Amino acid sequence: MQLEQLINSINPQIYKLLCDAVETGKWANGQQLSAEQKENALQAIMLYQSKIEGSEQHMTVGKDGEIVQKSRQQLQQEMKHQKDGQTPIAKFKNDDI
Repeated sequence: MQLEQLINSINPQIYKLLCDAVETGKWANGQQLSAEQKENALQAIMLYQSKIEGSEQHMTVGKDGEIVQKSRQQLQQEMKHQKDGQTPIAKFKNDDI
């Protein structure tokens, strides 16, 4: 199978499973990843991020193949914009903190 075909065959569910496996070091069934499996899964994740997902989130691979690194100020701005359009998860009074 060609690399392009492989990446195009990864759907969002498989991508999530690969991410979880790399993060935990285990497959969904609890089996430990070998070093080779972890390396291959990580490469597949990075290719998916750059070719399919086109994510511009911090510490992902952008369309140009470069790792997206954002400053603290950029991340805070993004979080502020996300918060403005969404209902907060929790609200606290100053007395409660």
